[in-house]
Amino acid sequence: MFGTLTAESKDDLMARGYSRRHMLKAAMLVGGGAAALAMNPEFAAAAAARGLIRISLNECWTGPMAPGAKAAADIISQCNRYSPNEERGKLIKAISAMEKIPEDHIVPWPGSNEALARSVVAFCSPTKGLVTADPTYETAGTAAKYIGAPIKTVPLTADYRHDVKAMLAANPKAGLYYVCSPNNPTGTLTPMADIEWLVNNKPKGAVVVVDEAYIHFTAAYPNNTATHLVAGGKDVVVLRTFSKIFGMAGMRVGFAMGRPDLLVKLNMHDDGALNTDLPIPSIACATASLTQAKLIAERRKELNDVRGMTVDFLKKQNLRLILPTETNMLMVDWKTKTAHEMQTAFLAQNVEISRTFPAWPTVSRITIGSKADMEGFFAACKKVVSA
Repeated sequence: MFGTLTAESKDDLMARGYSRRHMLKAAMLVGGGAAALAMNPEFAAAAAARGLIRISLNECWTGPMAPGAKAAADIISQCNRYSPNEERGKLIKAISAMEKIPEDHIVPWPGSNEALARSVVAFCSPTKGLVTADPTYETAGTAAKYIGAPIKTVPLTADYRHDVKAMLAANPKAGLYYVCSPNNPTGTLTPMADIEWLVNNKPKGAVVVVDEAYIHFTAAYPNNTATHLVAGGKDVVVLRTFSKIFGMAGMRVGFAMGRPDLLVKLNMHDDGALNTDLPIPSIACATASLTQAKLIAERRKELNDVRGMTVDFLKKQNLRLILPTETNMLMVDWKTKTAHEMQTAFLAQNVEISRTFPAWPTVSRITIGSKADMEGFFAACKKVVSA
């Protein structure tokens, strides 16, 4: 009945107040449901689209870095083996050296969505809730709702950061506090001092998950990230992905960092089967890309230049922007039209922008693409705004 759940996992869930119905949902979640829950309908629409300017999913405007692509291509001929040269271990060693944390504090995942959904199963329950921001990335909230965990959502601050004191006040007995920094969809960084305050003042036994999917786009990387909290043994799990600045969204590689006793809880529900079976070319690409500081800086500069050009254009159209953003996304307020209406209007111009976020019905998230992508967006925007 409970599919992938181990005996240890069942005991853990029962001890934390899961009913049989909620245990079944947890089993479905860790048995592949996390990917389905994380999948927004716009993903499927985008996958079927051809010939569009695609600036909706926060994908990188270009593909994997050249050293990563070469490493993936070089190992293809050895992929008759499950692990030709211990690629998974090499990736862990590379992350350990870059982030200055022990190897046993790192677990690779197929992207970071699965690890995020598993964190909800591991640290929330019908009696231990989730606290998250609004708007923010939805996977944690979707997973919590699915398994029956209480959810508290807290508006962002006036400058669009996580309001950590309000988050703690919203549920002083929560099991998990989710901080997406930089935040999706606003692109804003929550000050590290605020994250540290939440970690130091949260209830005993609760965990803070810091989602740093977009951190490489910012000046905070590599010296002002949440990994020092992991190194310090705090109740923190930090999530990263290669889907963004590294241009590897379709290759599905990410990783979680945290104390071993926290990471094992993400794995206990299927004995770690999911994160030990990552595709070898993807791992090789990730390992070769991670250390490319010069290429990361070049991509960051290219983004900053094109984003600046985009901000200037939109301001000239008298549109309100939610600023600052430090990533490859930008929120635009259309004022008198809903985000859904504008998404439809842009699609008619062969431009795919993101969906609406319920907290801000007239605001759309725009991915910053290549210079050519954004010039196509500008042309479409002039037509759509004046219609």
